[in-house]
Formats: sequence, structure tokens, C-alpha cells
Amino acid sequence: MRTIIVFEHTNNLTTMLANQRRDKILELLKEDGSAKVINLARLFKVTEVTIRQDLEKLEKDGLVLREHGGAFLKNVEDQVKTFSLSNQDNLDKKELIANKCLEYIESGDTIILDSGSTTTEIAKKLKGIKNLTVITNALNIALMLGAEPGIEVIMTGGEFKPPTLSLTGQKAADFFTGLNVQKLFLATAGLSLKAGLTYPSISDLVVKKAMINAADTTYLVADSTKIGKSSFASLGALSLINYIITDGGIEEKYKNLFSDNDIELIIAS
Repeated sequence: MRTIIVFEHTNNLTTMLANQRRDKILELLKEDGSAKVINLARLFKVTEVTIRQDLEKLEKDGLVLREHGGAFLKNVEDQVKTFSLSNQDNLDKKELIANKCLEYIESGDTIILDSGSTTTEIAKKLKGIKNLTVITNALNIALMLGAEPGIEVIMTGGEFKPPTLSLTGQKAADFFTGLNVQKLFLATAGLSLKAGLTYPSISDLVVKKAMINAADTTYLVADSTKIGKSSFASLGALSLINYIITDGGIEEKYKNLFSDNDIELIIAS
């Protein structure tokens, strides 16, 4: 079971209501698959008794299974066996974004595909492109493209995260040391001007940063429902990326906000 490190994140967890805290615990479990009581208590700045009560409620709701000292996501074993991702929301938007991304991928490119449901949609569209090298930390993407003629797939090492079918942690990050690739297609759980790029799993931050450092150009791929929202841990300011590719559902105020702050926005329609 993975250790969760206390991190300076974007939410005021000390004043969080019980229902909000349980939602955040579930969000974290959907990302990491499991968590320990002691680490959740430190993260949310509450007692271990409170966390046990939260996990008991989530178990009664049929969402998690408790074990000694922690809990894990209920359906994670089935997800791994079928290689299915838990987050299947807004697939129509993600498919539009994937189609737009194809305009920025050419034969001869070496690209990094981050793990996630949007980047998985991109991977589906790559079939048929020749002389393409894809570096990824996503097992499902590697299996999807590994037998495609003309596509070379390279995987990172790292610690396996069952819900996202991905590899994470320092070993995954170290893989990118010394690499120089043309393009990165980066996922996120939420983004805003104040919080920047945010993620539910702290262990992913070092991997995302290493990916960005290895790429000449970073395209953040995020459907419009993620814009203006934030998750547990911030990777850093939006200045880390070169472009945001999203769908036409983005609110006008965010278009103006990004424009005012010199952030390149690409709308998929």
C-alpha cells in the first residue's frame, strides 16, 4: 500500500466538511487504489478515528473495502483485469480533443503520452501513423500501440497504480533524465490560474515535472469540466506548459483569463 506524503495543496483541509472530505478521500483512492488511515489523517489534519469513520461510511455506500490500517477501491481488481480506466466521463469531449491533437503529431515525431483517459483517446487515434515513437507511463496505452506497425513504444519503469493503469514515483521520473523529445501530451485533474496544474496523487508530481523537462513543447489536454477546478496537489503554474487543448465547452471568462495571461489556448470542435 502506497505512502501518502503530506503536501502543501490547494484546499483548506482543516475546515473541510465531512462529506467534502469523504469525496476527496474517494478521489484519492480512485487515483492511487489504496490508502493508509495514518496517512489520510495527516493529509486531512484530522484524527485517525475520524478517518476510520469516513472509510466505514464509504464502505457502507459500497465504494471502498476496508482492511487493517486502511482501505482500497472496491472495483480496482476488475478494472486491472479488463484494462479499463475508472474515469469514463465526458468521453465525447475527450475524443474531440484527441482529434485536435492529431494536427500536432507528425510522422518522425517522438512524443510522450501521459497516462489518463484523454491521452488514451489520443492513443486510439495514432493507429496508422508511421515512424512514430511513443514514450508512456500508461500500461493500457503501451498495450494498445505496442503491436502497431510503424510505432515504437517505450515504457517507463515505476510503481504500478491500478486505477489509472499507470507507473508512477521516482523510478518513473528518473527514466526521463537526459531525454529530449519533441512533444508531450500531459493530462491533469484540474487547472486554474491560482492553483496551476493540480493532481490527486502526490506521487505523480515528480513524474509530470520530469516529462515536462524532457519535452520541447508541452500540450496540456483537459476537457472543459476541469478548467477552474483544483485537486489535492499543485505541480506548479500554468507557465510550465506551452498550450492548452480543450473543447468548446470552456467558459468565456476562462478564455479571457488565459488570453490576458499569455496562455495559448487551442479549442477542439
